[in-house]
Amino acid sequence: MRIKQISVSGLFGIFDHVIPLNMDDRITVIHGPNGFGKTAMLRILNGFFNSRYAELRTIPFSKFCVEFDNGSNVEIIKNYDDYDKVNSNIVFNFYDPSLVDIEKSYFRLFSYSLPLKLISREEPDWLGKLKKNIHIRLIQSQRLLKLPLTVYSKSDKKRFPTLSTVSEYSYELATLMQDKFKEYGTISQSLDRSFPMRVVKQQLSSDITDEKLRNQLNELEETRSRLIEVGLLDQDENSEFQIQPQDIDESTKNALSVYVEDVEKKLNVFTEIATKINLLKKIINNKFSYKEINFSKEKGFIFTTLYNSSLSDSKTLSPTDLSSGEQHELVLLYELLFKVEPNSLVLIDEPELSLHVGWQVQFLKDLQEITKLADLDILIATHSPDIIQDRWDLTVELKGLVK
Repeated sequence: MRIKQISVSGLFGIFDHVIPLNMDDRITVIHGPNGFGKTAMLRILNGFFNSRYAELRTIPFSKFCVEFDNGSNVEIIKNYDDYDKVNSNIVFNFYDPSLVDIEKSYFRLFSYSLPLKLISREEPDWLGKLKKNIHIRLIQSQRLLKLPLTVYSKSDKKRFPTLSTVSEYSYELATLMQDKFKEYGTISQSLDRSFPMRVVKQQLSSDITDEKLRNQLNELEETRSRLIEVGLLDQDENSEFQIQPQDIDESTKNALSVYVEDVEKKLNVFTEIATKINLLKKIINNKFSYKEINFSKEKGFIFTTLYNSSLSDSKTLSPTDLSSGEQHELVLLYELLFKVEPNSLVLIDEPELSLHVGWQVQFLKDLQEITKLADLDILIATHSPDIIQDRWDLTVELKGLVK
């Protein structure tokens, strides 16, 4: 189930907006003057599906509607008390055309009135199921710093420093790479233990020719080289790759056919993460001037300068040494590739922040590659015509119909 349209009535007590999403291109760009509610629309959508109900209470609106591609829709209705504008009564209505009341001949309506103090288990089953089917992630405009996870009471006046998002993601990627390497090791041990028995039992097929085995060995070597390049395998990792195509003869053909199958299974562990790292590396290195990104299982991101500095003999940079624009780009790309579930709708607020015009021009093209790889829908709020370029067919303008 995918979201095909969102709409709002009475936003800030002034505006009505309707935003149809581009279901085929999977990228929708909303634009309009400051104060028309671009960010508010993203916050309401994120607030509902991620149960951040404080967002719904703090943003003034009368009704917010989400329509799905299966014909169902959900409404969020706020009924304001004349004496209490903040603690308004909020009702969720869900219309499901697949469930019809035969006797009364109308679509089934589920309704839920949101209490002021919500305990998560109070949510009805239909609401929980709806949220499990729709994954929303909001990438906010302030994305370079994060508050620590330390919990402390209001009376505790101790201050905790904010964390650099780019440093956090560097450590996180290193952990992901290490986990994949451990999985690779576990599969390797399992296959290696049973290798002799499987060689003995293997019935050599007539389809396995010397040429086919040579091609398979060459492909495995190319795959191994790519994994070394992105830091998932070490240069001297495992002597099992040292078999050369010229070693093939009738006496080795049987064992090599089993060997090839085993190595393919081992390396397949890295396929998804390697594809994402490769795309991240390609986009970043095409944009960053005088800097290059590489990766390792120990450090995650590794940045090096491509010039000699009179201030330092070291060419290695910390992720926090990047400019704000470079950090914005890296954080945004990392979130899209590594932190979002497939089939999610990603909400991006002001992707143009701190980005050079040339980077903004390239942004939608990079985004199209990512949406295909990661299987995402994207909803962007922007002020930048450079982001849009010639893709006005992807845009929806908030014109601010005054009530």
